[in-house]
Amino acid sequence: MAIQYPAKVRTSVFRRLSRALITAGLTVAFAGSTRLHLQAQSAPSALPTIADRAAFEAETLQHYQALLRLDTSSPPGNEIRAVEYLKQVFDREGIRYQVFAKDPQRPNIVVRLKGSGRKKPILVMGHTDVVTVDPSKWTFPPFSATRDGGYVYGRGTIDDKDNLVAGLMLVLSLKRSNTPLDRDVIFLAESGEEGAPDVGAQFMIDQHFDAIDAEFCLAEGGGVVRQGGKVVQANVGTTEKEPRPIELISRGPAGHGSVPNKNNALAHLSTAIDKVVAWVPPLRLNETTGAYFRKLSTIAPPERAKRYRDILSLDPKVSKAADEWLAFNEPQHWSMLHTSLVPTMISGGFRYNVIPSEAKVTLDVRLHPDEDQSRFLDQVRAVLNDPAVEVRWARDRYRPAGGSTLTTEAFKTIEAMVAKHYEAPVLPTMGTGATDMAQIRSKGVQCYGIGPATDQEDGQKGFGAHSDQERILESELHRFVRFQFEVVVALAGASR
Repeated sequence: MAIQYPAKVRTSVFRRLSRALITAGLTVAFAGSTRLHLQAQSAPSALPTIADRAAFEAETLQHYQALLRLDTSSPPGNEIRAVEYLKQVFDREGIRYQVFAKDPQRPNIVVRLKGSGRKKPILVMGHTDVVTVDPSKWTFPPFSATRDGGYVYGRGTIDDKDNLVAGLMLVLSLKRSNTPLDRDVIFLAESGEEGAPDVGAQFMIDQHFDAIDAEFCLAEGGGVVRQGGKVVQANVGTTEKEPRPIELISRGPAGHGSVPNKNNALAHLSTAIDKVVAWVPPLRLNETTGAYFRKLSTIAPPERAKRYRDILSLDPKVSKAADEWLAFNEPQHWSMLHTSLVPTMISGGFRYNVIPSEAKVTLDVRLHPDEDQSRFLDQVRAVLNDPAVEVRWARDRYRPAGGSTLTTEAFKTIEAMVAKHYEAPVLPTMGTGATDMAQIRSKGVQCYGIGPATDQEDGQKGFGAHSDQERILESELHRFVRFQFEVVVALAGASR
């Protein structure tokens, strides 16, 4: 059963901000120095923009570091730490909220800023949990939120407390400026994104979808790419592959290690792994990946651009050659075109001189959205062609495949705001990983993955989501907060 915590709302007092917000063509006036009022002077259709950037960015960084210093590693999660922090912020600001929890230690918090109702709401998401860490791999302690050389270091800096603090600052900005809205703006800080959506997004759509139902959704699952310190493209997530691991289990007679056995379970499993790694599932294109490679071919260097055009060729010989090149040189792009199977865990045996009767490998399978899952296990069995190896799903479906179109008002607005803030082309992208947008899309909401700019070179240095370390440029965090704010206001702001 969901646990709902009532908000302690102070409706009479707003924290004073000196020159905190201003609108283009709007001036700020104070009533009794406690409540912010905005009075239009000109340009009635102008969008609010953030002034007094230094003060606003200092506040953003304060909240960001505070959230990063909360260890919400999943498992076990303990996202209640982040939710309690957010509740305190909202209480001070007089912002109403609801808390929904399947597990009291892993709650979800929802804020709704009411609009006129002329348009359906927009949902903005950020998850409060992070993946676990090996502290020995970190230059700075992973939950220290250390600032150094223009960066902030810490677990969750780009997955996903960047989106979390952007959503928080969005709500604070809209509330303080009293921005008139045609849509409700909903902020969901959800738990369990890192492998436990049953307490987070899945729980919310199953039990409390009315609290987050929207026409559009913005969440993690995209981002801006920098090379050599220069922005080159903005990837906007419009669909993603579906994660569903498979187990291969080999069985055979146990025995003494001194006597070779042709039916050795480990030997059979080793052969099975070789076969599945060598297998290349069919190349598939969809609306997103077709648009992605067409656009990428217009901005890439000539040799690579030709490979991307060849991927789109109807001649299988041409597309196959390009596909093979991607497999060795750009595996991330190859994975966008295929269902992928990657062995990640193996177990079997307990002594060096005992032949085990069973051995198992787990494959991280990322299914193309068009994959027929009712037939997929049989395809794997046919590839292995070994009755001694059992093939089975390791879990039920939990991240349903789905996609968002490229023709909506939301996508077009994102394109326009990317041009304004980043001066870069937008590439609709199919994520090879997984996000909570899968659950939200399953209810018919058009979801788009966005994120701050990160350096492509960081991956080779060991920095990134789920990597040994994470970091973000402070300047790019602040640019993303401004970008998301303007996207939401453009979509939700009242027309005049």
